[in-house]
Amino acid sequence: MNLQDIIKLDFAYLETFTTRTDTTWGALFCNEKQPVYYDANHAHIDQVCEQPQLIIDEVINFYQSKNIIPRFYIYNIESQQNLISQLKLNHFGFEELSSPVQMWDQKIVEKEVNENVTIELVTDDNFAEALHIECCTKELGGKAVREKAFEVEFNHPNFEHYLLRYNGSACSTACIFVSGNQARMESVATLEEFRGKGLIGELIHYIQVEVAEKGLENLWVFPINEKVEKVYQKYGFRTVTKLKTGHAFLGGKSIAELRD
Repeated sequence: MNLQDIIKLDFAYLETFTTRTDTTWGALFCNEKQPVYYDANHAHIDQVCEQPQLIIDEVINFYQSKNIIPRFYIYNIESQQNLISQLKLNHFGFEELSSPVQMWDQKIVEKEVNENVTIELVTDDNFAEALHIECCTKELGGKAVREKAFEVEFNHPNFEHYLLRYNGSACSTACIFVSGNQARMESVATLEEFRGKGLIGELIHYIQVEVAEKGLENLWVFPINEKVEKVYQKYGFRTVTKLKTGHAFLGGKSIAELRD
């Protein structure tokens, strides 16, 4: 997959929880019901901007009219220096991000059955338990983000959520998003008191078997940092590229602050 294919998969994922409006220079994503969810509310730019101030004014007016902080996600940043300079003149904070993109090698490793672990699909019966785990996971944005986002995903036909129990206690979740013949693993979470037991590996192995049985072409992950990237490498994911993007924001925290 090239950059545009990766962006296409990312857009398909974003459109499950936010509204996309295409423009001549990229796209506007907006979900007024979740104003603090960064990924749901941002201007996406992958075209070189000839008149950056006009675009900046358009984005500022669009989001401020909805009481949402204006944000830009910028691709091809080497070619976007005029836009970046103009954003800084408009008092935007700016950071460069290097985001790993990993693909599963499609090898299912044989492993011993862990008698303490059971994994099940999330249904109406265990929805509250899965929601609790995701709302307690600050790496996913905590309750402010996941409470509404999880319900949207749960009711969307392209998502399948999984719940792991350790000795009967619900403690880990993960999901796959399917677009065409591609799958993307998201929302991998474990309650803090259950971390360090290898439970993420159990979930990943289970999902890999599911993806193989469904006959999907690839399973992707987009780790938030190099530490998480190294974790996935243990489970058969190889880094195929690192996306260099820019994040410009007119208030609130940077992505780096949130990840830390």
